Amino acid sequence: MASTPLSWRESCWRFTRRWLYLVHRWAGIAGCLLIAMWFLSGLVMMYVAFPALTDAERLAGLPPLDVAAVRVSPDAAMASAGLARFPRSLRLEMMGAHPVYRMVDWNGKPHTVSARDAARIEQVDAPAAQEIARRFSGAAGARWIETAERDQWTVPNGLNPWRPLHRIALDDAAGTELYVSARTGEVMRDTNRSERFWNWLGAVPHWLYFTPVRADPPLWRQVVLWTSGVCIVVAISGVWIGWLRLRVRRRFAHGSAGGTSPYHGWMAWHHIAGLTGSLFLLAWLASGWLSVNPNQWFPGRAFAQPALERYAGEVLPHFPARDGTALAEMLPGTGAPPREIRMAWQAGLPVLLVARAAAGTAVTTQAYRADTGAPLALSAGALAQAAARLVPDAAVAGSDLLQQDDAYWYSHHQPRKLPVLRVRFDDAAETWAYIDPDNGNLLGRSDSSRRAYRWLFNAAHTWDLGWLLRHRPAWDLALWLLSIVGLAGAVSGVVIGWRRLFRRRRRRA
Repeated sequence: MASTPLSWRESCWRFTRRWLYLVHRWAGIAGCLLIAMWFLSGLVMMYVAFPALTDAERLAGLPPLDVAAVRVSPDAAMASAGLARFPRSLRLEMMGAHPVYRMVDWNGKPHTVSARDAARIEQVDAPAAQEIARRFSGAAGARWIETAERDQWTVPNGLNPWRPLHRIALDDAAGTELYVSARTGEVMRDTNRSERFWNWLGAVPHWLYFTPVRADPPLWRQVVLWTSGVCIVVAISGVWIGWLRLRVRRRFAHGSAGGTSPYHGWMAWHHIAGLTGSLFLLAWLASGWLSVNPNQWFPGRAFAQPALERYAGEVLPHFPARDGTALAEMLPGTGAPPREIRMAWQAGLPVLLVARAAAGTAVTTQAYRADTGAPLALSAGALAQAAARLVPDAAVAGSDLLQQDDAYWYSHHQPRKLPVLRVRFDDAAETWAYIDPDNGNLLGRSDSSRRAYRWLFNAAHTWDLGWLLRHRPAWDLALWLLSIVGLAGAVSGVVIGWRRLFRRRRRRA
């Protein structure tokens, strides 16, 4: 008896289903390995961050500023550096036993100028770097190891203008190592033995931060996009197949998991775990894919140079502060000696931001007017009026003094300043500016695109949800539970794939 020919729709469906199974089966072997690795390394990253020298650690390590030894004014230092505009940042601090001005221009290039004689410092040798590290850490055993362009802990491209870096071991119980710029003499990074160990299990595999790959930013972005993209395809095909194979009414047959799967053993674990965590897994993989900002869909967090210069109110390389004698007379003599003095134009005023180290790595900062020496006092209204220069083609729609975290300004792995002044604009991008009400520092920028990214990435990938963050360890428990479900699906997929490959190999033999 002749069989009834299949309809066009049935033929297409049979073809699609066949390829769906093939793609999930073979791409899933590598994909499940990657997904399992990402879940395990993500759990490590919840508690151990990639090595970085925080601003508080940097300030705590700086020697007290020898203000009396400063013989050069900020204007003379900027002239020596060859700056035609007031730089992005300008600060006065110690380089070992030597007071220096440190500047970063609008091209991101660092400049260091002696505060004693205005000489430009463009090279720091290994013995000098070793002495800088010794003074920074207080460790008598600071020992130079090597000078290198980059290694595993200095791969981020933000360090490029300061390369090469001297690597200095402190020979302490924690196995601490410091990285000192061979161009400027700044301590740029610190690591310890525990950080390095856990990062090989955490951030390095999770971000695919292997030195040869990360050293080439376009290559690294493509590797992240393609590996996570393939895993998204594996997850989507798996969810589709899982729903096709689901048999809700089948109960307790052949020992299958809860009777909801036609499989048993590892296949049942893979089926049920995959369906249970399907929404979380898809959101987690897709948000990881978005983390490298494909096609630059989301703008940066900072305002562009013209906006920052309008807010500052000064673009020429000029600042009304003189030598150390004048600075010493201006600053109050009580309290801990300064570790750093930042010089900036804020809301049209010249401001001295004086940082003093307190107990441990705590740092306190006081703001003074550089033209009068009086403590800086800026009202919320004056700051909002100055902030209007940031977006000159739009009006200020409102301003709020936030006293606690909200959905977009909150502390998680990085602390956020509170209280903070939020100024909202009525432009097409719905721009917001965040300003420190104590000193006028512009702390951040947000717009509708960045706020969407907050939900598409931070909420979906790291579960930065207000209630969970305010009630730790609720956040930890939620991520552990979801990660265990994801791991169950991924590890069972690895076992199934390994067995299939092993069987095929045996048959060929």
